[in-house]
Amino acid sequence: MIVGVGIDVVEVERVKKIVAKGDNFARKALTPNEFAQYEKLAGKRKVEYLGGRFSLKESFVKALGIGFGKGVGLQDIETLWDELGHPVTTSSKFTGKIFPSISHDRHEIVTLIVLEK
Repeated sequence: MIVGVGIDVVEVERVKKIVAKGDNFARKALTPNEFAQYEKLAGKRKVEYLGGRFSLKESFVKALGIGFGKGVGLQDIETLWDELGHPVTTSSKFTGKIFPSISHDRHEIVTLIVLEK
């Protein structure tokens, strides 16, 4: 049974500016495993990765029906690639199945999370 759906949109230009300032935001927003993947990327892929992971975290808390700081933090949600390059989202704050989707173009990054129990 679906228990929540969350969607989020991030502007690529906004993320580009954040990436250009250094790794401070990335270190706060990404888990250590996510940051390890992020560090291996460059240019456009780095922007897409950071924006996508942050947006997925926003989508996740929206699917739960809460916001950050209400028992869920950025480090409680992790999205890594599987062996085929698909995103796999996990969280210590949810025990059911999590279905993530990330899409991006030159201007926007859109994410969707579906939670199932």
